Amino acid sequence: MMGPVLAACLLIILSTAWISQANEALCKKDGGVCSCNNNKNSVDCSNKKLTAMPINIPVDTDRLVLQGNKLSSLPNMAFHNLSKLTYLSLGENQLQTLPAGVFDELKNLETLWIQQNQLQTLPVGVFDHLVNLDKLYLTSNDLKSLPPRVFDNLAKLTRLELGSNQLKRIPEEAFDSLEKLKMLQLQENPWDCTCNGIIYMAKWLKKKADEGLGGVDTAGCEKGGKAVLEITEKDAASDCVSPNTTTAIPIGTMTPASVIYDDIHEIKVPQENFQKFLGYQEPDHLPTQPQCLMSISGYLGLMMSLMLTSAAILYVFHFLKKA
Repeated sequence: MMGPVLAACLLIILSTAWISQANEALCKKDGGVCSCNNNKNSVDCSNKKLTAMPINIPVDTDRLVLQGNKLSSLPNMAFHNLSKLTYLSLGENQLQTLPAGVFDELKNLETLWIQQNQLQTLPVGVFDHLVNLDKLYLTSNDLKSLPPRVFDNLAKLTRLELGSNQLKRIPEEAFDSLEKLKMLQLQENPWDCTCNGIIYMAKWLKKKADEGLGGVDTAGCEKGGKAVLEITEKDAASDCVSPNTTTAIPIGTMTPASVIYDDIHEIKVPQENFQKFLGYQEPDHLPTQPQCLMSISGYLGLMMSLMLTSAAILYVFHFLKKA
């Protein structure tokens, strides 16, 4: 009879062998998922039609390319075992969001590509741990806004690309920590130069233009044809309300509930319009009695299977405990 200690040891050996085989399968050049260069600790998983991240990437990988796949989301711990990465490419996927903390372990990362995805927002602090990041590419997404002080910890950043998004303005002080920046791309965004929320960006770009920063003239106003750095406080005099801001209803204009209730009784909605509004459709046929009984019996069968499985598991645990 196999003792518990021997069983545990066998399980560990089998798990180690499986992981070794999985890593080998990942890096095979003759049919594996990715191409690997072990001498350079490089893993290339580009253009493989992947819908999920490979889970067996070697922990000593320095360069990881996942470009040109069908990734629509990432686990929040996707890169937590890859702390040696200096280069990561996630471009040309279908990412709609980035989970908070997804890059927290990548303190050695120098280049990050996230261009040509479908990102609309970024989590607060998503880049805070990328203290060695040198280049960040966010071009061709659907970013409508940026979190406050999103670039604060990127003191070594020399290149930032935000072109071809849906940005109308930049949060106050968003660029203040980017002292090492040498190239900034901001083209093809609908920069709103009629609201005073653009003044911070205009003044910052004007200052950096005098210091020789490249790309400061790539931000053009959506209306008027001016560059953002040419905008003055007189041009952007309006105190615009953000689209996400909700305005409370003035108390004086609220209608008593009794009046609303009385009005509802006077509204006559045709039955077919009401059904259309609710998305109701007349079923082709109703389930028959035998069909209902079959559904119930199937459900009971499933419950019985679960009960038997649970009992078997409890029996095994009891047997191991006695052993």
